[in-house]
Amino acid sequence: MPHPWPKPYYTSYLPVPDLLSSKPLLFSTLSSPSHALLVDKAITLLKFHPNHLDSLSSNFTPESASFFLLKSQFDQTLTLKFLNWAQNHPFFDSHCKCLSLHILTRFKLYKTAQTLAQNLALSAGDHTGSSIFQCLRDSYHVCNSTSAVFDLMVKSYSHLNMVDQALNTIDLAKSNGFMPGVLSYNAVLDAIVRSRGSAKLSAEDLYRKMIRSRVSPNVYTYNILIRRFCRVGELEKGLDCFGEMERNGCLPNVVTYNTLIDAYCKLGRIDEAFGLLKSMSRKGMQPNLISYNVIINGLCRQGRMKEANEILEDMVFKGFTPDEVTFNTILNGYCKEGNFHQALVVHAEMVRNGVSPSVVTYTALINSMCKARNLNRAMELFEQMLSRGLRPNERTYTTLIDGFSRQGLMNQAFRVLNEMTASGFLPSVVTYNTFIHGHCVLGKMEAALGVVQEMFEKGLAPDVVSYSTIISGFCRYQELDRAFQMKQEMVEKGVLPDAVTYSSLIQGLCEMRRLSEACDLFQEMSGIGLPPDEFTYTTLINAYCVEGDLNKALHLHDEMIREGFLPDVVTYSVLINGLNKQARTREAKRLLFKLFYEESVPNDVTYDSLIENCSNIEFKSVVALIKGFCMKGLMREADRVFESMVKRNHKPGEAVYNVIIHGHCRGGNLRKAFNLYKEMVHSGFVPHTVTVITLIKALFKEGMDEEMSEAISETLRSCRLNEAELAKVLVEINHKEGNMEAVLNVLTDMAKDGLLPNSGKTAYAGG
Repeated sequence: MPHPWPKPYYTSYLPVPDLLSSKPLLFSTLSSPSHALLVDKAITLLKFHPNHLDSLSSNFTPESASFFLLKSQFDQTLTLKFLNWAQNHPFFDSHCKCLSLHILTRFKLYKTAQTLAQNLALSAGDHTGSSIFQCLRDSYHVCNSTSAVFDLMVKSYSHLNMVDQALNTIDLAKSNGFMPGVLSYNAVLDAIVRSRGSAKLSAEDLYRKMIRSRVSPNVYTYNILIRRFCRVGELEKGLDCFGEMERNGCLPNVVTYNTLIDAYCKLGRIDEAFGLLKSMSRKGMQPNLISYNVIINGLCRQGRMKEANEILEDMVFKGFTPDEVTFNTILNGYCKEGNFHQALVVHAEMVRNGVSPSVVTYTALINSMCKARNLNRAMELFEQMLSRGLRPNERTYTTLIDGFSRQGLMNQAFRVLNEMTASGFLPSVVTYNTFIHGHCVLGKMEAALGVVQEMFEKGLAPDVVSYSTIISGFCRYQELDRAFQMKQEMVEKGVLPDAVTYSSLIQGLCEMRRLSEACDLFQEMSGIGLPPDEFTYTTLINAYCVEGDLNKALHLHDEMIREGFLPDVVTYSVLINGLNKQARTREAKRLLFKLFYEESVPNDVTYDSLIENCSNIEFKSVVALIKGFCMKGLMREADRVFESMVKRNHKPGEAVYNVIIHGHCRGGNLRKAFNLYKEMVHSGFVPHTVTVITLIKALFKEGMDEEMSEAISETLRSCRLNEAELAKVLVEINHKEGNMEAVLNVLTDMAKDGLLPNSGKTAYAGG
């Protein structure tokens, strides 16, 4: 119940010069003989028999409690004992709490005072903060208080997101001759930023108000503003604020830098984040663990794992110990790029360094194994997680359900679902979408529609993924009428189709040789502002090639590049096929090689600018082109592209080596393949296991035993997981015995379980 606000029990007064002259007024109001006797008894009991104090509780009133507080206000121990006993009793009303706030603030017991202030704010029923302010003002001098009590009240309101009361308290304090400090403004600024736009006053407006009040901002003020700008993606404004901060002589701290570094990373501007990190050291500011974790996270999100590891090494060299966040970030980065072996290496290193893997760690590993279609290994990791006493979360269960569903193993998926619900987790839209996908994979479209119906019954609204998955399923099984019905239904339900929805329908129409309708849909897609992706373009390019209209196919290829999409291996394979079928191999080569000539390509995009705009992971378009040639057995052309890269000082990356080695193995040029393999290893790259196993098989068939032994030894040497030791012994024994079939089987199993380096997905010529 809110406390009433009766007239004060003592004479109300504004600030007076002589505090002592006011004491007789106060005590003449409060110190009746009965109050004085009760308070003296209470003091004696608190000092000598505190457990007997409850015997007096029925005699206490708000007036006598106030008298106690004023009489003992300079005895910290006695005051705290009384507050601890009194604050849960009904006589301890809002006036008592205000007196207590003055006393606690004067003792600088800010945490205790803030807890009490928040209780007062929530219980007083004061929707403007005016009544609490008046009580604090009227009791200000009798408690020998300071203006810090108003800062405390503002901070408490702000912590509770009661921004209006906080702002009103600042205004009332100013109008009554008190000067709220930077602490008050910072607290309200932080609350406004946390409100994410729901507060009436913006952070910028409050900052301007603060400056007009001649309150100097400090580093925390600027940090709050910079965090606000960075959170909404306005990095440039954040940088302007950073510049103003330095101009005003306010030194940034590590939090300032970390906020900006994080913002740069989230925008993909990693190099600028690096620059800021380096500038910290130049200005005498040492990065902390968070600084390094933020940079590592940014690099991992871009797939720049080599650089992420270099930062990790630098961090350890400077005396920082990687924590759970560091390890999980790097592990997740390896999982995303499909390097399951390295993810397991990080997991082992994590345990070795005394950092306990969390549910997040195991969920990332389980997800990577599910993507590799290695469900046995995924379940092993799940059981390992349980044995460590870790409780799976909703994402863990959904990851496993998705893994089983994608392989059409619906019974196992339902078993995991039952375990999930038994553990107290309700299936989400994402969970249901995995079941929809699983049924569509098996061609059980009615079952997929049944899941949608069940979602409605459970009060869950299917999203664009739910509908697009079913539409894709109908298109796959050439039930286009039902696919378009589903598109209409989703729009009626208020769910707008996305690029995936349209691409699925376009592909369905193209497969049915209904190219005109596919083009209409392509135009509709562009008309509503949905940009086509690589898949959409490649689908239409393929359709034109099938129809024999190479000019339109080439036109779309050029448009694709103009729109900023780099053709992938599928696009190139489609074009090579189409052009070869019409005996236009020369034109195919000119088309594909124009990226490597000095002549311009559409929209004046040169080869160099295309390379610069590629992802930092690999020169995707180059890899795709080489892979396209390798898949068609055109190894001379693939070599020419590879050599042109080297001539232009673009060092071939891991993916390029994997593709071309694999291609030469298939083409029978094993000497070239093996030389490239040695060159790759010498350059510090670890070949993908598919490449290695293909090379070892080919060397074995050709009787190149010495080269084969070298490749096997190098592969085993690069494996650093303890759990792989038994498998390595099996490989070595069988190799000595000449049992190459067993060697290849063990290596294949090791790759599947992530026990060999580079066991995940990557570009290689096998498609």
